[in-house]
Amino acid sequence: MNGKDSSIAVAPPAGRNVRWLVIALLALGVLIAYTDRMNLSTALPAIRASFPLSAAASGILLSAFFWSYTLLQIPAGWLVDRYGLKWPYAAGLFLWSAVSAATALVSSLNSLIAVRIVLGIGESIVTPASLRYIRENFAEHERGLPIGIYFSGTKYGPAVAAPIATYLILAYGWRWMFVLNGALCILWLVPWFFFVRDDRKIASVPDPGAANAVSWGAIFATPMMWGTCVATFCYMYFVYFCMTWMPTYFKDRFGLSLTASGWFTFMSFAGMATIAILAGWAADRLIAHGRNPVTVRKVFTLVGFVLAFSEVFAAFSHSTSIALFLAVFSLSGLGLATANYWALTQTLTPASASARVAGIQNTAANMAGIAAPWITGALVQKTGSFNAPLIAIGFWLVVGVGCYLVLVREKYALR
Repeated sequence: MNGKDSSIAVAPPAGRNVRWLVIALLALGVLIAYTDRMNLSTALPAIRASFPLSAAASGILLSAFFWSYTLLQIPAGWLVDRYGLKWPYAAGLFLWSAVSAATALVSSLNSLIAVRIVLGIGESIVTPASLRYIRENFAEHERGLPIGIYFSGTKYGPAVAAPIATYLILAYGWRWMFVLNGALCILWLVPWFFFVRDDRKIASVPDPGAANAVSWGAIFATPMMWGTCVATFCYMYFVYFCMTWMPTYFKDRFGLSLTASGWFTFMSFAGMATIAILAGWAADRLIAHGRNPVTVRKVFTLVGFVLAFSEVFAAFSHSTSIALFLAVFSLSGLGLATANYWALTQTLTPASASARVAGIQNTAANMAGIAAPWITGALVQKTGSFNAPLIAIGFWLVVGVGCYLVLVREKYALR
């Protein structure tokens, strides 16, 4: 890879200014999505007062969203490659916002699980659609910043959700929190319909190089794809532990109030989001000055994994201050990898397979969404503490580093 991608064209007739406005909308859209999936974690202590749940049952409930979300990532990638992003994304956002609001009507654990499954169906379109837009409208040397901005929404979402959901729960109760959160998010559709062009016809027309389009078999045959998937699972295992169990972790281990837990969660994810943007921009500058894009993005990714490993030391610390610092530092440090490990995948993938590969990668990401809350709940119930879950995070991060060193290499790029 030489840092230049001749297959990428700036989408006409949007222009350079409009494409950044669309990036802002995509970042806001994924922020809304993560807010709607994070609010259950914040509300869980209050919900457990209404529906008595064991730690293991809570873990199953927290993972339910990811059952459908994960299953539909690859179909969503195909849908976007075929029909574009405007209308599928709009339909998905309307569905998940309405379902989030409808959570207020549940009266049992089973109905809560059902609502979370439907929420996952609605949100499945988000990442394949967003990454396809970025791939088609930004060249290699400028792709890290928009990916960083987009994925900052996945971190600002949990950061914002925690204190806002906490306030709404304390002021109005957990049911009204879901109603307000879901209903207000539908307003996002107004600028979306106004600024985003209908790209159905463009998406359904084959690329000039369609004769050389990458097959499904070729995608799954390369070690790069398998290494990317396993490493993505490892990255997201830590993130989803934080998204689903962090408020309970702060409360049970340190005795923090719901408000204090919300603010520590905010600081962790806000730090990660900010560093993700800066790291994406910094990598772009290095690539624009002639550095190898694969090497640059791998270095940022590996350093992010190494810094995230510091969370393991919280399992061996008896100091509340040190453990809380490590929770914020480790997740913020992982922000170095956020934009760059997704951009690296796009660097090693041709345009004709970008949304499909994004769907495959996001499938792996959200398998961690199923595994992390479930495994954490089981380990907490079995051991009575969070030490074993923290050690499990360290194990997966080490596996991720190995994948990027051995399997995710330029010689294994899709052609």
